[in-house]
Amino acid sequence: MKYLLATAAIAPLLMFSSATAAALSAEAADGAKPAAEKAVQSAGGKASGEAVFSTGVAKGRDRLDSATSTSALRASEFETYGARSLGEVLRNIPGIRAEYAIGEGNANYSIRGLPLSGAGSKYVQLQEEGLPVLEFGDMYQFTPDMFMRADLNLSQIETIRGGSASTFASNSPGGVINLISKTGDTEGGAVQGTYGLNYGEKRLDGDYGGKISDTLRFHVGGFYRQGEGPRDVGYTAYKGGQIKANLTKTFSNGYVRVYGKYLNDRTPNFQFVPIKVSGTNADPTFSALANFNPKTDSLLSRYTTNILKLDENNNLAQDDARGGQHAVVKSVGLDAQFDVNGWTITEKFRFSDVGGSNLTIRPIAVNQAAVLAVANGGAGSTLSFATGPQAGQAISSPATLNGNGLLTSSLQFDTKIKSLNNVTNDIRASRVWDINGGALTTTAGFYASSQDYATDLTFLNVLASVAGEGQATLINTRTAAGVPYTQDGYASYGLGNTFRRNYDMNYGVNAPYASINYHIGKIAVGGSLRYDMGKVRGTLFGAELGGGRPGTTSFDMNRDGVISTAETKVSYLPLGQPGHVDYDYKYLSYSTGVNYRIAEQLAVFGRYSRGGRASADKILFTPAVNYSTGKLVDDESAYDTVKQAELGLKYRISGLTFNVTGFSAKTGERNVQIVSGADGTAQVLNIVRSYEAKGVELEATVRKGPFSVNAGATYTDAKIASDALRPQLVGNTPRHQADFIYSVTPQIELKHVTFGANVIGTTSSFAQDANQLKLPGYKLVNAFVQVRPAERVELMLNVNNLFNQLALIDSEQPAIPATGVILGRAFLGRTASATLRYSF
Repeated sequence: MKYLLATAAIAPLLMFSSATAAALSAEAADGAKPAAEKAVQSAGGKASGEAVFSTGVAKGRDRLDSATSTSALRASEFETYGARSLGEVLRNIPGIRAEYAIGEGNANYSIRGLPLSGAGSKYVQLQEEGLPVLEFGDMYQFTPDMFMRADLNLSQIETIRGGSASTFASNSPGGVINLISKTGDTEGGAVQGTYGLNYGEKRLDGDYGGKISDTLRFHVGGFYRQGEGPRDVGYTAYKGGQIKANLTKTFSNGYVRVYGKYLNDRTPNFQFVPIKVSGTNADPTFSALANFNPKTDSLLSRYTTNILKLDENNNLAQDDARGGQHAVVKSVGLDAQFDVNGWTITEKFRFSDVGGSNLTIRPIAVNQAAVLAVANGGAGSTLSFATGPQAGQAISSPATLNGNGLLTSSLQFDTKIKSLNNVTNDIRASRVWDINGGALTTTAGFYASSQDYATDLTFLNVLASVAGEGQATLINTRTAAGVPYTQDGYASYGLGNTFRRNYDMNYGVNAPYASINYHIGKIAVGGSLRYDMGKVRGTLFGAELGGGRPGTTSFDMNRDGVISTAETKVSYLPLGQPGHVDYDYKYLSYSTGVNYRIAEQLAVFGRYSRGGRASADKILFTPAVNYSTGKLVDDESAYDTVKQAELGLKYRISGLTFNVTGFSAKTGERNVQIVSGADGTAQVLNIVRSYEAKGVELEATVRKGPFSVNAGATYTDAKIASDALRPQLVGNTPRHQADFIYSVTPQIELKHVTFGANVIGTTSSFAQDANQLKLPGYKLVNAFVQVRPAERVELMLNVNNLFNQLALIDSEQPAIPATGVILGRAFLGRTASATLRYSF
């Protein structure tokens, strides 16, 4: 509450100060530094004196000279937090909403005020070395964070919220999150081992960098880990690692860097689980079921992971969900910058070969075992174990099964990557002109990318028990007459005419952009433009495309010569009836504002931006496309826009940094959302709506002697402004949007020991857009201690969720169901790890 009062008190002063500066752009020039010094800084070397920020802007510059809301999180900072995934790192950056209970990949990210109606990071671009990991942040089943890892290679993470992110990157109107690697400017490295004290994981990290000569340096690093992980699944769910390397050659007028990455890592996909709920929608109480703890358990187990399906050629195939989220990335890149005749030329290029798969089990309905038995076999049906130690045995007492008497109707997800390959190039030229005693910076650039989205997707329907500690099993049913209704736990080998899909798509993006900025004395004004031109080409297969395409067939899946009931419901691809996609789109983005540096320590800014986001795969298999011609039915379906206004204040003196930004955002959206229907089964909704949001964002750092504290908070007032398909939702608060989110990290650093806590929290939010069931607010405390018993030796202890709180981030159900059980997702319970590091 004290942070909310502080931001509320500052906001009127902020708006008054910034309004007097007008709504122009502020891409401030960084001055006429020697070319060699600028080259070293841009190449990842140490900046001399200024807090240089380079992500999402025309040129790297001091943050107090830029009309943008930015943050830079150094690796040394987030190492203390005990963050074990990228989502756990990003949750500490002000203005970023991170929902990462799913694990390392396919988490949800958004920037202040922008909605999380679907999955992934629709309005936010995740980058490495200034280029996108994937062109789109919310491709179905595969999002950028699945293909990137935080390890000892990282130097820092830069983020820009709103502002010029709209014009200096494509498909990123909300902001950009950029992971920047070390480049060997500091000689040395480290090796460390991490051990899960109360969960199964062992991990080894290492890195080293330094000079080869006066003009040549390198850095290399990576990790490998293995173990069951923090949830009880009964098998090795985490296995793999990453290696990254770069080589930098500096010249008198610039540098050239080549870099590469190989990632081959397997992590589990933790989906929704049954959670007990009581009380009222406005004041619910959530708790664990008998024999199932949502903080430590999952429906994943070695007894639920065998997958039997038809492949993309309609041939019998087998898979194993223990493969989880399997990310395989092989990439090479080039980063160069030179000063030529007064111009600074910057070139960034990367090719990434991206493959892998995403396999898991996801419940779509939960109920008493006897109820689901009737739904899957009729009155008088009986149950038996299909897999596990008791396979084949009858379940004589369904009401006491596993102590909770529950079954789930679940989906086995099996999505294979044929190609997520992408090629990206960004070239720009900037020049600073001396005009009437001021610096006029002009920048022009061209961005080009090619992004594949070629995947094969299968959903299969199974019955599964609700048992903790990796003991969930598949369940069979028989009719009252003794006829098998399921086969080996499968109610059907698909979902009829839905979600048996094959994509073979390519998205091409060409985007010229330019900015002009004038800096004189204390004021800097300017603006930037970007014109995105997209080409979408591809072929789709699936019965959902309509036109009489069949989606099910009979197939002898277990090769016993008999077609069972379940085997009459096998999804397959109508390979002779492809759907075509062939359309172009164009949109303009712009950003304009002003920055006024009142004093060396103080600056205010104002900015207005409009950015676009291509709809990409989210409009495929919807009525937005005519699949005979490949053209859009409505050209407006091709992209969504985000309009944002910002008014900010930045203050920096020795030992204190304080930034506050007031914001207003209007967002258009076409998306796909999965919710629970009235009968408890999952429904897929098409979304065509707009949102409005306003609020205040706060960031502060205080350092005095051995004590420091980093804090961030965001207050947001958001609503659904229009909805073409469900107008009854207009005026409601978007789902998962809390009024207030925050993080605070106090710590004390002494000669031989550092200790402190990282606290993250949020107020309550609504589970779904209907605004009925509330998800309670939470406060999670993560404690850390670092001991340095000898030179270059460090022992670190991290305890996440110290007080073992049950913190929910999601519920499929919009209201408390009659069963008193929802399908939800919760953050992990208490986990502790120890790390021993040796630096050299």
